[in-house]
Amino acid sequence: MDNSTYTTLTRQSGLLREMQIVANNIANSATTGFRSESTLFAEYVHPIGTGKSLSMAVADGRWTSREQGPLERTGGRFDFAIEGTGLFMVQTPQGEMLTRAGAFTPNEAGELVTPDGHLLLDAGGAPIFVPPDARDVELAADGTLSAGDRPLTRIGLFRPADPMDLQHRSGTLFEAPGGIEPVIDGGKIIQGFVEGSNVDPISQVARMIEVQRSYELGQRFLEREDERIRDVLRTMGR
Repeated sequence: MDNSTYTTLTRQSGLLREMQIVANNIANSATTGFRSESTLFAEYVHPIGTGKSLSMAVADGRWTSREQGPLERTGGRFDFAIEGTGLFMVQTPQGEMLTRAGAFTPNEAGELVTPDGHLLLDAGGAPIFVPPDARDVELAADGTLSAGDRPLTRIGLFRPADPMDLQHRSGTLFEAPGGIEPVIDGGKIIQGFVEGSNVDPISQVARMIEVQRSYELGQRFLEREDERIRDVLRTMGR
């Protein structure tokens, strides 16, 4: 297999991965708190002797969009949307995760949880408890949750210590292996709203068409290259 075939196969693999990411974006265009993703391509250069090198495009990672999603009014007293910087922190079986999905409900113990049962954590990293008899639950812009005149806790906003360290795990959950830090300013929490997906379906469909056409071009090249090699072998075998 020659270098041109290796290069094209690497490109095809990257395009297939990007197609999967674009399809996932489109599928989650209506998912609360979903963050659009895109593929990061990097150039891989390998020396092949005599001062020459081989260059390949490698799909080397993912990039998560930080763009604000639309705020959708729900009126729910435990529906929270973040405007600006920051993410909620939730406790999952795999550890602490970050999310922008802010639809919460009290569980049987009175703790606020996500639809998947993950505990919402306050600014100190503890579960948030709301007494069953709490009335007039209100949330201040700084995250302070109160029942009437009684403050209950303060919902925390967090962000990765390294802005490029946010890694998608599943659904609307993210992890920051390099550590997280509290958001001091630049973000506020709004009660009675949730943040919608920041996916632009029209641009994603357009990108899917582009990727599909690029993949088809690569496939035709591989087919022609295979036929060329077969012709050479047939000629040499005569």
